[in-house]
Amino acid sequence: MGELEEQKAYNAAIYVRLSREDKEKKESNSIGNQKELIRNFLEKQLDIVIVGEYVDDGYSGVDFVRPSFQRMIQDIKKGFVNCVVVKDLSRFGRNFIETGRYLEQIFPLWGVRFIAICDGIDSGQGFSSKERILIPFKNLINDAYSHDISIKIRSQLEIKRKKGEFIGSFAVYGYKKAAEDRHKLVIDEYAASVVQDIFKWKLQGISQQRIADRLNERGELSPMEYKRFCGLAYQSGFQVNLQAKWSAVTVGRILCNEYYIGTLVQGKRTTPNHKVKKVIQKPKEEWVRVENHHPPVIEREDFFVVRKLLLQDTRVAPKKQKVYLFSGLLFCGDCGQNMVRNSVKRNGKNYIYNMCGRNRTHLGCSSHRIRDCLLEQAIFLTIRQQIFSMVAMEPIFTLLEAFSKQTELEKIEQRLLEKQKEAERYFKLQQALEKAKRENLLDQIESMELEKIYKEKLKAVKEAKKKLGKEKENLLQNQRKGLSKIQQFQKIQNIMELTHDSLVYLIEKIDIYEGNRIQIQFRYKDSYLM
Repeated sequence: MGELEEQKAYNAAIYVRLSREDKEKKESNSIGNQKELIRNFLEKQLDIVIVGEYVDDGYSGVDFVRPSFQRMIQDIKKGFVNCVVVKDLSRFGRNFIETGRYLEQIFPLWGVRFIAICDGIDSGQGFSSKERILIPFKNLINDAYSHDISIKIRSQLEIKRKKGEFIGSFAVYGYKKAAEDRHKLVIDEYAASVVQDIFKWKLQGISQQRIADRLNERGELSPMEYKRFCGLAYQSGFQVNLQAKWSAVTVGRILCNEYYIGTLVQGKRTTPNHKVKKVIQKPKEEWVRVENHHPPVIEREDFFVVRKLLLQDTRVAPKKQKVYLFSGLLFCGDCGQNMVRNSVKRNGKNYIYNMCGRNRTHLGCSSHRIRDCLLEQAIFLTIRQQIFSMVAMEPIFTLLEAFSKQTELEKIEQRLLEKQKEAERYFKLQQALEKAKRENLLDQIESMELEKIYKEKLKAVKEAKKKLGKEKENLLQNQRKGLSKIQQFQKIQNIMELTHDSLVYLIEKIDIYEGNRIQIQFRYKDSYLM
């Protein structure tokens, strides 16, 4: 017996790998069958003992950045393993250069024996001149196979994109994959209502950061947290990551996303080839766009108004939450430069003027200076005339509004329901934590940290529910009403002062000329010249 043990000179690692592409091939490549074949082979090898199994399930062979492979390499460096056994060369790797480097340089240098059973390769027995020719050739074939598969997959994905099939891992915030067909998108009513609020607030002139702050104050889960809450890529167990908050960047991405008007946009990014994993951005002309692919969340008209606002000068006034009244709308009629605000103090009073930005920086053009109060009065009188024309279109607007309107009360009820579900989830986690503490599954520090996290999250949910309750109460008292477009025009007609959201709905741009001449380009009618 002792003599037999002395013969076992090699501590073997069984390495098996299966990529996503391989799963569609023969059953012989399955993880179970690979293990069984290797074990049966090693039972007959008197000089080899199995010390570990290393499995990379779902990993490509084009590179060696695989978790179990890297763990095996570390065990080799530590001296725990000095023999690697695989079913065949393709299971080890499909990269011609890297595979050859391991077999010809690294493993011989480390004194590691390599066995590929189905290819008849065993470095412990030495390589014949024939094998030294065949091994690189087989590696080259495996590499070519990966290249061919990569081309086919890219081609299939491109065809699916052009056919209008959604192929993303996760639906964009505001949508979810259809239960009957994961390549179709349907509206997620709760998340979509948040998106609608974001667009509504932007049209009112609120900055992205203020919108993010408002969402955080209201207790809305950010897109990342909402996916986790819905069970997408959610990690079960007691450990819960700190909650990601809404940010101006997140709000900005939503405001720019064409998905919300029903347009499917895919193929924005790619990799140079199957070996290089670095993601690069493709030119816009190469993106695959399919219009009217799924139900819209935002009206096209509102979306493009917001897009225009994002490109304009919409600076927020100091210590204010909203932009200046005419921000992003005023232009010099001669040079096309943005008009800028300028404050002049005379006799103890401040006078606000709008002047050509190019003239202010001494780059030419004339000042085109016009007082803010005069401009506001002229615009106000002209808008009243325009609204009378718009009101005549009430039957058309009413018909269009009926298809997409969702009352504020329904939105709040949805949010309250989601918050109740969120509260129930954290309550159950608290109960599971108590059970784990009784059974001594967690140490004191871990349990205290988790207890603190769950307590804070429940407190945040309760505060959000309280705020939603107040919003609901105000809505029921008719303090907040959702207005259709025609009602918005009527409201503008009756108010005594202009607002930024009313201006961006009605006006495309305002050109200022010398002599206080103003030209207004309306979005719904031909221009007026004064």
